[in-house]
Order: sequence, then structure tokens, then C-alpha cells
Amino acid sequence: MLCLAVVLAACAGADTLYVPDLLARAQEFNGKEITVSGAYLDRDGRQVLALGVSTLDNGLDAQPLGDPIWLEGFPQAATTDLHRPGDAVYGFVRVNGRFETGGAFGPESAYQHRIIVSAAEPIERVRREEFRIEKRPLGEGKTSLFDLAADPTRYNGQTVTTQGYYFWNSVIYVLAEGVSTEEDGSSPQPIGVMIWMEGFPPAVSGDLNVGPNTSFVWGRVEVTGQFQGGGNFGKDGAYPAQLLLDPENPASARALDPKK
Repeated sequence: MLCLAVVLAACAGADTLYVPDLLARAQEFNGKEITVSGAYLDRDGRQVLALGVSTLDNGLDAQPLGDPIWLEGFPQAATTDLHRPGDAVYGFVRVNGRFETGGAFGPESAYQHRIIVSAAEPIERVRREEFRIEKRPLGEGKTSLFDLAADPTRYNGQTVTTQGYYFWNSVIYVLAEGVSTEEDGSSPQPIGVMIWMEGFPPAVSGDLNVGPNTSFVWGRVEVTGQFQGGGNFGKDGAYPAQLLLDPENPASARALDPKK
């Protein structure tokens, strides 16, 4: 698991008010305008400030550490450069606002503390790198991913060969136009045009980028499978098309940038 609390302690100087200080002196600061540093987390419509955030190896399932503070009015502009693993947004921020304690705040009145935010800024800025396929013909007998996504009903029921970036993180299985990652290769996310894809042969995954404890797999591939379009496929039925590969046939997929 990734734990951001250690980073927060290292970033905070002697004169900095951060979440543990604030909560230890909650009554002293009750009703006052404060500036505090902490780990921001936005997940499932809940925005909180905490000591830190823990995640799985693939960056998913972010959870606040310690006693979280409910945030009201947090500006979305301050989240642009934070971590975005796919199911949440999190990272270290500095918050200005009115602190209140001893109440019952947020959904289900689940939070004892809140900050009515007047301003916020990121302490860390996460840089991301993008990898994309080119929008060009693939040659005889092959169909562009862009064409498949643009007119899924045209290719419905056909066996097609195409190229794109395979992405898997145990929740999402797609062939995408590209993948973006943080500078260190963490928190990969599919980007651009994408279709759902199942049956990617495990034997080929080892030639791609594999996360810690096999928490994610991604890489540029050529795949052959049965195309289905014009429906609602994949997670939450959010994909208008899918490609079904034969997982027992390694020839149904090959890495275009195999690891050396």
C-alpha cells in the first residue's frame, strides 16, 4: 500500500499547521479562520482532508488515514495536478477556511469536523506522461481502433485485427488510444478512444508494463478477436463496443513494444 502520511510529515515545517496539529487543538481553533496542510481526498462524492491517504499498489481504493475533516466549497481548480488513479483524486494541499468542530457534518452526519473552504492550493503537483497510437491506416486486413469506435455496428460480429494500448487494473479491461502515467510510471490510466476488451492472453502480459504485485498491466499491442458493437459492455455498461480474445491462444495478441 502507498501511504502519503510520511510525505506530509516531511513536507511540514515547524511553523506549519497541519491536520494532526489542528485536531489535537480542535477546540482552540473552533470557529476560527485557519490555514492547514493535509491530504485531500475526493472519492464517491466525498471531499475530506486527512493526515494522509492509503491506496492499493495500483493507486486505487484510496482511503483517508486518521480522523478526516469534511470539506465544503473546495475549489476544483486546486485538484488539477493531483493524483488521479481512476476512482478518486488525492494529494497534498494547503487549505484556508473556517474550521468547525463538535458537529455532525457531511453525508449521514458522519464527520465531527469540517472546514468551510475559502481558498486552497496544491502542495504537490503531479506530472503525467502520455503514450498514444497514431491515427493512421494499419494496412491490409487490419482495422483502426478509431474506425471501430466510430462505427461499432458496422463491424459487429466480425473478427478484426487492430492495435492500441491494452490496459488492465482488475477493474477496467480496455483497448485504448493511449495511456497516461505519472512520471515514475505509477497510476496508469487509459485515455482517448477506447473499447472494452476481454480474454487477453496472460502469457503476453509479461511482455508489457506490469505493476507491483501485478496491480496493473499496460502496453501497446496488436490483437485479433471477435468484435461486438452497438451495445452496453464492460464496467457499468459504459462501453459501446467490446473485443473478445481467446485467452488460450497467445497468437491473438502480441506486444508491439516488448520489454527487453
